[in-house]
Amino acid sequence: MLMHKSFDDLTIADDFMFCKIMQDEGICKEFLEMVLANEIGKIAYLSPQNTVATGVAAKSVRLDLLVKDEAGKSYDIEMQVSNEHNIPKRMRYYQAAIDIAFLDKGAHYKALNDSYIIFVCLFDAIGKGKPLYTFENICIEDGQTPLRDGTKKVIINAEAFRKAENKELKGFLEYVKTGTANTEYTGRIETMIQAVKHNEQARQEYRFMSGFEMDARDKGIAEGSYQKAIETAKLMRAHNYQVAEICAMTGLSEAEVEKL
Repeated sequence: MLMHKSFDDLTIADDFMFCKIMQDEGICKEFLEMVLANEIGKIAYLSPQNTVATGVAAKSVRLDLLVKDEAGKSYDIEMQVSNEHNIPKRMRYYQAAIDIAFLDKGAHYKALNDSYIIFVCLFDAIGKGKPLYTFENICIEDGQTPLRDGTKKVIINAEAFRKAENKELKGFLEYVKTGTANTEYTGRIETMIQAVKHNEQARQEYRFMSGFEMDARDKGIAEGSYQKAIETAKLMRAHNYQVAEICAMTGLSEAEVEKL
């Protein structure tokens, strides 16, 4: 997704702003508890700048937001504005990448923690008109026995905000879809967004990122975009950005950035 939008016009539905706002632990934790209808305890940010290495020969995967709770469960949260008709396969890919990245080399697969892949969509990716779709692997033969592999996938349909039974969830989905803040939670988010828009460093970050695909995690960095990523990384290094931040903004690995 190329960024053509003006910085001042960004909303919670834009990747850049969504990631900025969800870096607030309170906002992110409340979002997860609202979507999952369950208290999750304190959270910590994993792979802080969201680049997950999947192996020596594999491409890195750029995630919008990756956090872990006190019980060890991980949550990948993604914002998706346009319908590219690939959400299920992307979720499968992200799940595999996260499992590989966080299973220590030589560790047994039993060490895999539970994980959730959550997509916030401005459209109905499934087509059934529900505001929330939660999937887990279940036995086809009896339709109810869970596999218990520790994975769940959640697709949120902001388009159906009027059908959400939970008041807070309804308010959040309406805010994502229309920009109207009707709850205390969305009011806090809107206040934070206005603060970000008055932050000169955030404005600089957005400008650096313009011109190449933020969504490189879906199809890797193409040759043309790769050069743009290198150029952007050089600019960010010149402005004293941390390596981890540069990796997040460009999709480059730490090794590639360190060489610049």
